[in-house]
Amino acid sequence: MELNQILKELKAGQYHPIYFLHGEEPYFIDVVSDYIEDKVLGEAEKAFNQTIFYGKEVDHLAVLDTARRYPMMAQRQVVLIKEAQEMRSLADLLGYVEKPMETTLLVICHKHKKFNFNSKFGKALKQQAVVFESKSLYDNQVPDWIHAYLKGKKLAITPKAAELIAEYLGSALAKVANELDKLAINLPAGTEVTEKHVEAHIGISKDYNIFELQKALSQRDILQANRIVNYFADNPKKNPLPVLIGSLYSYFSKVYQFHFAKNLPEKELLTTLQLRSNFFLREYRTAARNFPPAKAEQAITLLKEYDLKSKGVGYNSTGKPEGELMKELVWRLLH
Repeated sequence: MELNQILKELKAGQYHPIYFLHGEEPYFIDVVSDYIEDKVLGEAEKAFNQTIFYGKEVDHLAVLDTARRYPMMAQRQVVLIKEAQEMRSLADLLGYVEKPMETTLLVICHKHKKFNFNSKFGKALKQQAVVFESKSLYDNQVPDWIHAYLKGKKLAITPKAAELIAEYLGSALAKVANELDKLAINLPAGTEVTEKHVEAHIGISKDYNIFELQKALSQRDILQANRIVNYFADNPKKNPLPVLIGSLYSYFSKVYQFHFAKNLPEKELLTTLQLRSNFFLREYRTAARNFPPAKAEQAITLLKEYDLKSKGVGYNSTGKPEGELMKELVWRLLH
């Protein structure tokens, strides 16, 4: 079942005896389990009718004993197993899954990996439970997710600000949501979030960030590129070298692709380069002029070399600090 459908049913008071939530992205699992934990029972009912177990600390017998009892002065009870991937005897709940109590909502949260349903227990879950797989987003899906999340908070966001947040916070959605909540708390409804807001409330510089560095490199703006990389070198915890290399590798790979796809219709070109809008195409056109195919190849080769240097493999026998490697890398990209 899809996330929106599960939430829609829960909000309408349509409950199922068992929810099995599994997958690599913990955030969506928490969205469902937190809603059930917070909303299914009233505050007065929770004291006697809501039980939370943790997989590492509980066995199937304790879960069975709780799940099979009847609710006290309430229509139903809620039993949650958090971190169920740590529960050794999870499969021993087979008998209960086959014949669950109609007055119990058993919520099993199996995080960080996809569950294998080939076992007898897995097949029983597929027959009897609401099964939800929480899939991780690809990096290029995160900006759209940010747009949608902020829309739910009655905020808009510029494409560049969304890309900036996604680039620096990555695809761990709980972390991203936490930072977006800061924007929702501090900005009035209807605001369009810009890079200035991101700098003020999340702490990502609007002037000294990976996108501004990419822009400076694409224009071969030596002065601006050096300003930015010096800022990175002075703030290595906020701007680690592996993240910088990964971002530049993705960028120059797209510059290289651009040369072979530049004559495609714009919509196809955007799809090929995995860009969300033509907002970013102008920069790639500029970069392609300054980095013809051979130069783009050299840039990618350099990034591979400095990735190895950052890991101390072969090249970095002198043990240069990350900041010095950053400056050296940018100098070589420009020259």
